[in-house]
Amino acid sequence: MRSIHSMLLVCVMLIVSCASFAQVFISVNSPPPALPVYEQPLCPAEGYLWQPGYWAWNPDYGYFWVPGTWVLAADPGLLWTPGYWAFDDGLYYWHPGYWAPSVGFYGGIGYGYGYPGDGYYGGYWRENRFYYNQAVNNVSVTNIRNVYNTTVVNTGTQNRVSYNGGPGGTEARPRREEEAAARERHIAPTSAQVQHERAASTNRELLASNNRGRPPIAATPKPAEFSSPGVVAATEAGAPYQAPESRGAPPRPPMTTSTPRNRPENNPSRSESEPRRPPASRPEVPRPPNASERENSPYDQREAQPENPRYPEREARPENEPSNEQAPQNREMHPDKRTPPDRPSPPL
Repeated sequence: MRSIHSMLLVCVMLIVSCASFAQVFISVNSPPPALPVYEQPLCPAEGYLWQPGYWAWNPDYGYFWVPGTWVLAADPGLLWTPGYWAFDDGLYYWHPGYWAPSVGFYGGIGYGYGYPGDGYYGGYWRENRFYYNQAVNNVSVTNIRNVYNTTVVNTGTQNRVSYNGGPGGTEARPRREEEAAARERHIAPTSAQVQHERAASTNRELLASNNRGRPPIAATPKPAEFSSPGVVAATEAGAPYQAPESRGAPPRPPMTTSTPRNRPENNPSRSESEPRRPPASRPEVPRPPNASERENSPYDQREAQPENPRYPEREARPENEPSNEQAPQNREMHPDKRTPPDRPSPPL
């Protein structure tokens, strides 16, 4: 019994550990909306790193916005590589983000705030302390003293596209150092990051179909805090919103028939001013009388016979006229068929 419980526990742990990486199998037939325009909220405290906002996918509701937020690193010395959408063979695939010693390829998406499209310029680690670049991060020197200032040129696209490849997507390809980062040890998103995305998936205001690319909660100071005072709304959508295509079952072929159907498209059009024609009168077909009519009708009417009967009447024979038909001889009695014996003819 204990072995069964142990096996179940191991299976659950494997499922949980792989859940955050399972998103790589997500494929969608329509591109995600453009990245909205929003301001970065103030960094809450030292040790928090910026995670850019992104569009995630829900199979029931479509795209929804995961607000950008400040998160604690999985371990000191690790940097966050954002996830990104990539077009391949007619579909859009999601590549999830991860923690690693260096930032890898994230599709050339210009997330901003230290992520211009390739690499990361928002800060660096030194002796387990993170130093923030004030040129791209909203930090207060009152609370955070380890800061510096370096201008960053946004190498990403300027139309705020949120996917790589395909029609209108970025054309970036991994650099040599980004390919090396892909081979490094990766750590999955923290529990706070996972909870942050789950909370966003249940908030209907973050559905792209509702906010049309302009989410009212674009960024938060901390994960899953959607009602705190520091929440920032998007100032505008990155591009005009286009609803994703819905690919349902292929239409059924029309049924062929020799007689036209009584459908509006088969009927000639009629103007509104044209008067309606009364329906043509149909000849009345006599119906048989019901029970009450038969009881109230005269006797001679009830006994009336049609002029042309359906079946011809048999010709009457004289009572004493011999019949031409001969009775079968030696008729036997059967126990189940009680055939009466032949009666003798009456005397003349």
